[in-house]
Amino acid sequence: MILRVTHRRAALGIVAVLVAACSTPAVSTPNPAASVATPSATVDASTPSPIAVASAPGIVVGGDRPVTVRVPQSNDKARPAPLLIVLHGYTGSGSGQEAYFGIQHEAEQRGFVTAYPDGTMDSRGDRFWNATDACCNFDRSDVDDVGYLDGLITAIEGVVTINPHRIYVVGHSNGGFMSYRLACTHADQIAAIVSLAGATFASSADCSPTNPVAVLQIHGTADDTIAFTGGSIEGNPYPGAEESAETWAAYDGCAVAASSIDQRVDVDADLNDAGQPAETTVKRWTGCKPGGAVELWTIPGGSHVPTISSAFGAAVLDFLEAHPKP
Repeated sequence: MILRVTHRRAALGIVAVLVAACSTPAVSTPNPAASVATPSATVDASTPSPIAVASAPGIVVGGDRPVTVRVPQSNDKARPAPLLIVLHGYTGSGSGQEAYFGIQHEAEQRGFVTAYPDGTMDSRGDRFWNATDACCNFDRSDVDDVGYLDGLITAIEGVVTINPHRIYVVGHSNGGFMSYRLACTHADQIAAIVSLAGATFASSADCSPTNPVAVLQIHGTADDTIAFTGGSIEGNPYPGAEESAETWAAYDGCAVAASSIDQRVDVDADLNDAGQPAETTVKRWTGCKPGGAVELWTIPGGSHVPTISSAFGAAVLDFLEAHPKP
């Protein structure tokens, strides 16, 4: 369904407010002692040139858009670590997304190096990622977020030993759209992405992945901001959740049809009644090329901003860990 531009932008803007209102009960508070300071270093990376300096409890990189990189206390320089980049939604922030997802503690326990970067401000004063034509560069600015995030990954690799087969991106809403864009442009680098309430490009002409990328699409059927069945923003269409998954199943050389599997996941704490099975159903595409995998997690009655459950982080990280680059 196509909604008026003003309504759609307002709905997207609600995300930041709802995150602040509903995230507190589900937050896993990061333990500052779980990260270590790293000696000062200067990194020559692509545009914009990120610079890293020592800053407990982590490493600051990102140039004009600095972000603290969390390095687990258990990190062994001789053993390459997985990298997780988490992207916020329209009007959001890296710190807000960290609080909303609440997966930092679980990620640290599993040895992930993590970063929660910020997008740039548009003319309305709202932070965004220049992802697909649908979401959410409403000013049509020329900001190069693909270049920024590529440079960010390069900068992190310059100061922390990262496993090149285990670089992952997770995003919500506009961050989900941006995750798909990175999978399109850096399929040789990104092992897997997770998109909550985002979508891939509407036209396959805008996405030409050179390698398979594992994709997990999570979406609520009652999402009235980014519709489960697809829609458009300012006249620019985006595909629905199932179509996004099917598109990537084709890119990854998977079977045409997905299989509903006997597995449920607890994503939305408000929809999972005590003593009842988890609410979110799982579809999986099989027969993919090495490195490829596609799953669709459908939240029946789920909104654009589900109340993240305490089981969410472990479930998402399980998917990522199961799908490194070959």
